[in-house]
Amino acid sequence: MFSVSRWFVCLALLPSLGWAAGSCERLVATASPDAPPYAWRDPADPGRLIGASVDVLHEVATQLGLKISVVYAGRRSQAMDEVRTGRMDILADAVLSTADLEHFDYIYPPLAFNDYLVWSRQGASMSVGTLADLAGHPGLISAKARLSPGFSNFATTHLDLHPAENLTRTLQQLMLGQAEYAIAPRYAGAAAVAALGLTGQLIPHELAVDRPGIHLALAQDSACNDGWLRGQLSKKMTELAASGGIQAILQRNAERWKLQQQAAAGAGAVKP
Repeated sequence: MFSVSRWFVCLALLPSLGWAAGSCERLVATASPDAPPYAWRDPADPGRLIGASVDVLHEVATQLGLKISVVYAGRRSQAMDEVRTGRMDILADAVLSTADLEHFDYIYPPLAFNDYLVWSRQGASMSVGTLADLAGHPGLISAKARLSPGFSNFATTHLDLHPAENLTRTLQQLMLGQAEYAIAPRYAGAAAVAALGLTGQLIPHELAVDRPGIHLALAQDSACNDGWLRGQLSKKMTELAASGGIQAILQRNAERWKLQQQAAAGAGAVKP
């Protein structure tokens, strides 16, 4: 299990500049290593996380005069454990879960709502207007998809969804005709389709079957978690969303990930 040295966490109390007593001047955050465009490992520095959640967190921390390190802590379950236990302070891409309400303080508003859309092959005869239209048709979804509990329960009961290894394999299998549709995120799905060279061949429908919120979440056991910090994070997230800053960050990181995937695909194509 990844562990963080004690000196990393909340190194010093802030001086009395009108800030709440006990606030930390340094925070340590982590996130899922495979959740573009919100967070993923930097190909140039695998110990570092990049993405929209990371950029938003850095922007907010800068506005608050805080120092923050966003580090890779292993796969998603490991990253969540680091924050649950308070060894790290913030999970930068948390999806609301009632089971984690005793461990996390979720910051509102969410950074974004991660729209999961229905994707199909161009020219497919399948009509997609409501969730009921999917019943009886075989579909695909990445085993790494982070869905809301409500939709997960609905899908288990009413849909014929089969897991694929990851988003890329989900879309490849759809293109090969191994299912009639796939459920994939709006931004990450579009970037993956473009990286695979399938733009125009796989198309999204505007039916958002699920919209889990992507939150910043503070560890309840973090020494840095206090009312001042929670309030200021919420305030800055509200301001950033209202200014359109979050949307711009999301779009920039979706393009960033797409270009990285295209570069990786090109490098693979030229290998002997």
